Amino acid sequence: MALYRISGVWRDSNNVITHYAFHEVGKNSSSRATKQSKESAIKLLETPGNKGNVWVWNYQIPGWQVREVVEVANGVNGKYLRTNRGNQLTDNLEHLIDYDWISQ
Repeated sequence: MALYRISGVWRDSNNVITHYAFHEVGKNSSSRATKQSKESAIKLLETPGNKGNVWVWNYQIPGWQVREVVEVANGVNGKYLRTNRGNQLTDNLEHLIDYDWISQ
């Protein structure tokens, strides 16, 4: 059983999310981001007992804040990760930091 925080995404040339930045939550801290493929991220969150949340930077505090629960959903193109169904700001993790420019 593990708890994960997702802070960012990587996209392909069609702007489709291909990877996620996962941080495993420990007793006193969270791990550095590990780049998880979409398939690997889905497998991690489908494992019984594992849970995930969105982790976003709050510029007003400043600091990281744990937000919405992330779940695996089934769509016409297969499984994907999402947060609040139908919520335009945070649905499908589109609002997360785009890490393409930081690291491949």
